Amino acid sequence: MSAESPVAAAPEAAPSELFIVGFPGGELPAELRDRFARGDFAGLIFFTRNFRDPTDLVAIAEFLHSIAATYAPPQPELKALPPIFALDYEGGRVQRIKAPFTVWPRMGHLRAHPPELAEKVGRAMAVELSALGINVNFAPVLDVDSNPHNPIIGDRAFADTPAAVSARALAFLRGLESHGGLRGCGKHFPGHGDTETDSHLTLPVVRRDLPALRAVELGPFVDAVAAGIGMLMTAHVVYPAVDSRPATLSPRWLTEILRRELGFTGVCVSDDMDMNAVTAQELGLADDSEVVVEALLAGCDAFLFCKDADRLHRAEAALLRAAQSDARVRARINESAARLRRFRQTLAPCQPQLAALRRFPAPEHEQLCAQILKPPADVGKPGA
Repeated sequence: MSAESPVAAAPEAAPSELFIVGFPGGELPAELRDRFARGDFAGLIFFTRNFRDPTDLVAIAEFLHSIAATYAPPQPELKALPPIFALDYEGGRVQRIKAPFTVWPRMGHLRAHPPELAEKVGRAMAVELSALGINVNFAPVLDVDSNPHNPIIGDRAFADTPAAVSARALAFLRGLESHGGLRGCGKHFPGHGDTETDSHLTLPVVRRDLPALRAVELGPFVDAVAAGIGMLMTAHVVYPAVDSRPATLSPRWLTEILRRELGFTGVCVSDDMDMNAVTAQELGLADDSEVVVEALLAGCDAFLFCKDADRLHRAEAALLRAAQSDARVRARINESAARLRRFRQTLAPCQPQLAALRRFPAPEHEQLCAQILKPPADVGKPGA
């Protein structure tokens, strides 16, 4: 992990350059394929649904490489940048590709073990993802498991105290990023651990005051920024003591606190903009087309649109309209595009290692899993 240095804004970047896009089926739609090839988007995010046989690692790698091979933007400055090829690969409930890769336990098991084990897990995951051609893993979770009624985070979190989360999540990130060209992304700023609803379904609210949020939820993010993390994902969560808008749309959270107070200089990426938490109905808007403009002006740099092509098109059209009439929007597009380009310079291109993939499952990774699942009293005993 290394701190990002400021760079000049990208001159007249297209709004679509801020998008990381997913698709619903097992074939890349023709329009998305064409626009990806032209360099319109920052990159792609993949899900289990995109792979005809999620157990055939070689076929998945060949599919990813066939897409990457089409990338040929006419602009030299974009052609030189590897596109983002992203996956959610946390372990536990959120692991898009499983066997014959390692079926990793929930990271919550690591709270019983020293951070060194989390770093080994990050290194092992990096071996798997790099062999596949993935260059961004939307992990680690930096949320604190602070509410036993939370339906979406829980044991996805590394621990239930800020210090324990920081120690293990950042050790995991060091391991993950030790494999050159693969980057992690901490999530979900400023903390999703105390919610009682799922932002995929509705807009969660956390009713802690700001001192309590600083004492618990914010701690791992403060530590991650100090460690030089290059990408953070926002939470579609409202914290009324700070702002009436969800963090993804909040200049108080994203500009005043994250950028100015914490000193974050990396890429701030939204959680999926297809989630119900940021629909027009949940936000009290006439339509959802302007949500991405509000998020951009709040301080968000990149936007995930994981499935809904219509919503992606409406968001892009809204950004184009706003950029034509508002100099602030144009400036923010260029500033965010510059951050994304700088981040992409650190990525490896999608170059799968087919021979390595044929060697999975990896016995040494299975041994790590067994170690994670052992009661802590057994770890370190002779024969344990």
